[in-house]
Amino acid sequence: MILFSRNKTMSNEQPLTRKHHIRTLFEGTFKLVRDRGLDHAVEREKNLKPLWNLKNLIKLEPSKSLPISVIRESLELPFRSIDFIRKYPSIFEEFFPGGGFQPHIRLTAKALGVDTEEQLMYQSDGFKQQVADRLLKLLMISRMHKIPLRVIECLKWDLGLPQDYVQSVIPEFPDYFRVVGGYDRVLELVCWSNEMAVSVMEKKLASGKMGSVKGKELMFPVQFSSGFEMDNKYEKWLKEWHKLPYVSPYENAAHLSATSDESDRWVVGVLHEILHILVPKKTEKDNVLMLGEWLGLRSRFKRALLQHPGIFYLSSKIGTYTVVLREGYKRGSLIEHHPLMNLRSQYIHLMNTVKEDSKTSKVVQGKCSPKSNGIQIEGRVGEGEDNENNVEEHKGERCESSDSEAEDASETDVDDGKEQYQRGTRKTAASGRGRDFGKVNFNVNKPLRDSPRERSAGKLRHETRKKNPLEGSSRIKMRGGHKDVESAQQMSRSPRNKGRSLTTKKTPV
Repeated sequence: MILFSRNKTMSNEQPLTRKHHIRTLFEGTFKLVRDRGLDHAVEREKNLKPLWNLKNLIKLEPSKSLPISVIRESLELPFRSIDFIRKYPSIFEEFFPGGGFQPHIRLTAKALGVDTEEQLMYQSDGFKQQVADRLLKLLMISRMHKIPLRVIECLKWDLGLPQDYVQSVIPEFPDYFRVVGGYDRVLELVCWSNEMAVSVMEKKLASGKMGSVKGKELMFPVQFSSGFEMDNKYEKWLKEWHKLPYVSPYENAAHLSATSDESDRWVVGVLHEILHILVPKKTEKDNVLMLGEWLGLRSRFKRALLQHPGIFYLSSKIGTYTVVLREGYKRGSLIEHHPLMNLRSQYIHLMNTVKEDSKTSKVVQGKCSPKSNGIQIEGRVGEGEDNENNVEEHKGERCESSDSEAEDASETDVDDGKEQYQRGTRKTAASGRGRDFGKVNFNVNKPLRDSPRERSAGKLRHETRKKNPLEGSSRIKMRGGHKDVESAQQMSRSPRNKGRSLTTKKTPV
């Protein structure tokens, strides 16, 4: 009798199960398109997280300083630690304590000012309440209402948790959660809260923004990147997918088949709610998959990210994939203003200000550097001796106009292109000084020294000096006492003396 009743019950429930899972997952493919605004939102915070970790590491030291050699061992930086420190001198500064040879780093006054505001925010009661609510919602979504601290540690940056949240936040909310376990400690839920177990979608539904009846075509906000080509098959599938009943992420959906659209809609709701809990409304893809593995939804999370590009966006701008909730951003800016994100913007402002200052100084130095002045004047030597006498005047003119040239360089890119072209030309000229072809001046109108006319003129002058040696010496005296005959000849060929008469009276021997 017992066996018969069990089989009868199973046979009665089977048609109901088939009726619920009629639809299957979409199996088509489409080409993903980049979103410039969301890529900029991700790239804007590049190097901010390692900078924040290094700042906290320096503060843990009693001397509030740290040797540079220790940084690489303590933090996993993708580049050299000394390059990272010198890239942001407005946040870190180097010094040698006690006249030693090992450099140390410490925080600047501006960085300490922003850090003081950050610590005051962490100590406020309102911020601690927000942190506790985020952790509570995450625990109610989790299976068995437990999350290991190692998983929370990876999400600490995106959850906005303070450095010592285990000691400063968790003990103040004993009715919410507690830490249990030994080596692998776990954050465990203490009391369920029906008030907090309401998703963002249900709140919008209750406020009248998405309808008036619960479960009636509750549609997720969808926004595709410009240029995204939607297939007719995918568009039809997406419309039918939105018509399915909405299952709250705080409900148990174990009765749904993993290969059905109903289950996919619930998984999207879980991922949508988790990204809403995070302060920046984004996190690395590895964090999503790690949390999904603890929830038992790793593969289904991965499938949801690929099948719903209008809800989630994958950016690869900072060397790793970042999952961004499209609903949380508008034109690349975060819609929800949070005090923690405002403080992070101050750190980003310090980082970007240093780059702008260094870029401006490079432009000014390049316009008035002695090396560039020397190369410019050298290219005009063949025009005559006047250029050699006016070297100092040209240097003064270039230095006085350096400020205006720097402003022109910042306003247009054409001058930068010209400057690069001139630099390349100067390098070519400088590299050819020791070669024969580098000595040829094509702007001089006189014949070359190896020409027949030049050789015949040289022989004539040599024979004349042999016949009348004193005549040559008297000429040298009249021209200013030059010690070299060749210098006198060059003087006679200079443009300054072209119009002069070089005839002198012959003195008897």
